[in-house]
Amino acid sequence: MMTRLTDILNAVVNAGSVEELWSLHLETMVGYGFDRLIYGFTRYRSGSSLGDPQDWVVLTNHPPAYVRPFIDGGLLFHSPMLRCALGNDGACSWSWAQDPARREAFTASELNEIEFNRSMGVTAGYTISFRSLSARTKGAIGLTAPAGTPQTKVDALWTQHGDAIIVINNVMHLKLLTLPYSGARSLTQRQREVLQWVGDGKTAQDIAVLLGRTTATVEKHLRLAREALDVETTAQAVLKAAFYNQMFVLDA
Repeated sequence: MMTRLTDILNAVVNAGSVEELWSLHLETMVGYGFDRLIYGFTRYRSGSSLGDPQDWVVLTNHPPAYVRPFIDGGLLFHSPMLRCALGNDGACSWSWAQDPARREAFTASELNEIEFNRSMGVTAGYTISFRSLSARTKGAIGLTAPAGTPQTKVDALWTQHGDAIIVINNVMHLKLLTLPYSGARSLTQRQREVLQWVGDGKTAQDIAVLLGRTTATVEKHLRLAREALDVETTAQAVLKAAFYNQMFVLDA
């Protein structure tokens, strides 16, 4: 029996970590008939670029055999569903990419991506594109039905439960943006601490006094924080660390 929507949303908003939230979401979506998910979010969209992949938030339970070519190999950039997600908000049926009448409009690279998905059993599902409040941000999630499921069956399921699925995914997305996420840009406790003091308006000399360290030591931690976050200035480091909720958290 499907869990009540209020119970699902209550569990989502009370999740204490990205891992807990993602595990809960996977379980919930399986209950709705989607066994593989891939979520992506960037704060560094600019023109046609989605920014450095190391700065993306990517969560998925697809196997490595799928993730490596799709994400690391760049097939993602040739996905018709990505094009749909970037150009729209809301849910999009994958029937859009399977319509024979549209095949002539696809590029060779897009057709190659569709064939790769077919070979991996990623043929039926929905993409939800989350509404952005900034031109620099974009988030979306792909919900994949079990291999062999016809898209017509998924569309019928969506007619019945689509509104609830959209609400759950939107709340999950908004909750995830409030949780600490390090990804490939992880800070040490000391690096986080000195950035927090900078965020409070303190100079390196001030921080040295507060921590009982030398100014050179503080500057070293700031340099290492900039390197870890792959930025040029300390101001950029503070901004990026804040973006990923790595500063001023109760349980860092």
